[in-house]
Amino acid sequence: MPALESSIDAVRVAAKAANEAKAIDIIAFDVSETLFITDAFLVASGDNERQVLSIADKVERELQVQLGLKPSAREGVEEARWILLDYSDFVVHIMHKESRKFYDMERLWKDSVPIDLQLEHPLFSQSTESNGEIAPASE
Repeated sequence: MPALESSIDAVRVAAKAANEAKAIDIIAFDVSETLFITDAFLVASGDNERQVLSIADKVERELQVQLGLKPSAREGVEEARWILLDYSDFVVHIMHKESRKFYDMERLWKDSVPIDLQLEHPLFSQSTESNGEIAPASE
């Protein structure tokens, strides 16, 4: 069963907030067929710990203001290398770009269905090339 539309809508709100906070490499996957405990993962990156924390704060604030959602769990805030915001139906991963490269989330979830985030001007977007590398978004 594919991700609930409400989860996809919430992930889009989170992606827009992350993009406004200057997150890079923002992607999302429908993981409902694989995990059964959540519908979607959103992954975004920041250049340093301060930016990772700022992105997470912006995402959390916008989900609260726009949809009345609060995370059931927040992890990684102290180190700000990989902040996880668990909203039960979806999970937001805000990662330092070095941690993201090391854990390679795109490879782990490559068989999952990508979610169109409908971002107007993302800083970076998923490349259409077969190698799966992240490429700068075209303007």
